This record gives sequence, C-alpha cells and structure tokens, in this order.
Amino acid sequence: MSVVKINVLTVPQEQRETLEKRFASRAHAVENSDGFEWFELLRPVEGTDNYLVYTRWRDEASFQAWMEGPMKAAHQGGGAGDGGERPKPAASGSTVWSFDVVQQAGPVGS
Repeated sequence: MSVVKINVLTVPQEQRETLEKRFASRAHAVENSDGFEWFELLRPVEGTDNYLVYTRWRDEASFQAWMEGPMKAAHQGGGAGDGGERPKPAASGSTVWSFDVVQQAGPVGS
C-alpha cells in the first residue's frame, strides 16, 4: 500500500512568494521518479504560516531513493547566486509527517 509524506514548512508571510516561485521553478522534478504517485503544494488560507507539501509514493523505499538522489541534488546544487552561494531558505522550519494509506476512495464514475 502507498505511503504519504507531508512536509510541514513554516513560511513567514514575506517569504510565501519566494517559496512558491522556487517550487514552480522545480516543477516536474519529481514526476519521473520511480514509485512517485502524487504531489501537491498546499498554501495556508488562515490561522497558520504552515505550507504542506504532500507527496504520495508506492512505498517507503521509493521515497527514500528520491530523498537520497534527485531531491538531495536539487537542494544542494541548484539556485546559487552570482557569488556561488545558495539562496536563503524561504522556510524557517520543516517537519515531515509520514503515513501509510490504509483506505482510499475516489469519485464514482457516471
């Protein structure tokens, strides 16, 4: 059964646009990863500074392979400024929640 990873990013109001632009610039970076099933970036509407980055994977091994390969490379190598320094993180904190999918449902076709 699939696993879900939710990265909870604390993003101050003044950094929201920066975070969203960075995600947009890496669009399609995860879709071809073995075992990848779904991605969503969820913007907070009210009452919190926490963005949720929802990913769904075939299994834990697929997620770990992506973390150690493409994800690690994207965060270490890209986005260096003119001075070769990495840009300041948009998020001030990050926590990963992990879940096993035990039940699921989709819309019933007509």
